[in-house]
Amino acid sequence: MHILLLNEYYPPDTSATAKMAVQVAETLAEKHQVTVVAGRPSYDPDEYYSYELLRRDTRNGVMVERVGSTAYPRHRMKRRVSNYLSYLALAVPRAISLRPDVVLAMTDPPFAGIAGAFIARLAGRPFVYNIRDLYPDMAIGGDIVRPGGWVARWERMHRRALKRAARVIVLGDDMRDRILAKGVEPGRVVVVRDGTSFPASMPAPADAVVQEIRGGFPFVALHAGNLGFYGAWGTLLKAAEMLRNENAALVFVGDGANRAKLEASAAGSPNVRFLPFRPVEQVPHVMMAGDVHIVTVKRGLEGVVVPSKLYSILAAGRPVLAVAPNSSDAARIVVESGCGLAADPDDPAGVAEAIRELRSDPARLRTMGLRARETAEKYARVNELRRFAGIIEGAVHENNGGCHLES
Repeated sequence: MHILLLNEYYPPDTSATAKMAVQVAETLAEKHQVTVVAGRPSYDPDEYYSYELLRRDTRNGVMVERVGSTAYPRHRMKRRVSNYLSYLALAVPRAISLRPDVVLAMTDPPFAGIAGAFIARLAGRPFVYNIRDLYPDMAIGGDIVRPGGWVARWERMHRRALKRAARVIVLGDDMRDRILAKGVEPGRVVVVRDGTSFPASMPAPADAVVQEIRGGFPFVALHAGNLGFYGAWGTLLKAAEMLRNENAALVFVGDGANRAKLEASAAGSPNVRFLPFRPVEQVPHVMMAGDVHIVTVKRGLEGVVVPSKLYSILAAGRPVLAVAPNSSDAARIVVESGCGLAADPDDPAGVAEAIRELRSDPARLRTMGLRARETAEKYARVNELRRFAGIIEGAVHENNGGCHLES
């Protein structure tokens, strides 16, 4: 069958959705014809393309069509909105002309699900919606936009798109609960986690890289990843302040919309460090540099964002501190598996105490690391991708078999 994947970002874009989109597309292309309609690379790409109204190329069996959207750097929000709007203006008519057997949409841009439902309706084809971040909930909860009339209209349109979907694929049980609360039938909402891949063996840590990250501290709580709108950053910085004379450091490796603000807030804190992203080949060493790895979701965003970096931490066999509500997938997985601790995202003292507890018991940390690796095996990415493909195939089969789906 012919599958259309609608997502603005696709390699050489380096966003999380671009990385997942290529894995989904290439898995589906093993058995089916897959066309991706993407925009010009703009998310920290390692290659830029000159303007063309439509650029077509084949990558690993996937036809990638790139419409001539604007390609402003992602760091300036107003210009990023221009990328979104120009992408949709060009991608929607192009997608309609392709007449696929099924339309699969992700969540870049945030309106992609609404566009995907519209395209599928015009084509009379089933629509599958893979929610990576839940909008407009994410925009409101992350203080990106304020509630208002246009946001309410966005929510109404999004709910119609959800109800139009033959299947809604979400990243965790907490996100599934959010979707069900919007009135979607339970049988249509399926959890497929991003999961992780497993190296044959972890490389020996590069001492120079590890020591540079640790900065000479005996104990390091490390957050590696995007510093976006979703984390309990203020709580983490306050916890670090409580630990400033206890030889424990909080190290951030990465970048994001909140990094400059966080650095300003932490100015003068001797045990808080900010480092840039490391090259891909150094990621295993970054993993080994932290005594415990932090995964964080601020209260109110559980189920709106699901930090999939948890799975790579588990695969590396590292203990986890989930600074997230107890109802979040991250906290639940960590606590139930025994691979770390969970702490209230509104309680700096509780976070500081959790770090002290972990630091005081090296044997327990080692046990948590072993359990992390065991837990990761439950979420092998290859198995999750096969499930993803099976869900799309099932939606098309259902449609072709004459099963009526409510519009």
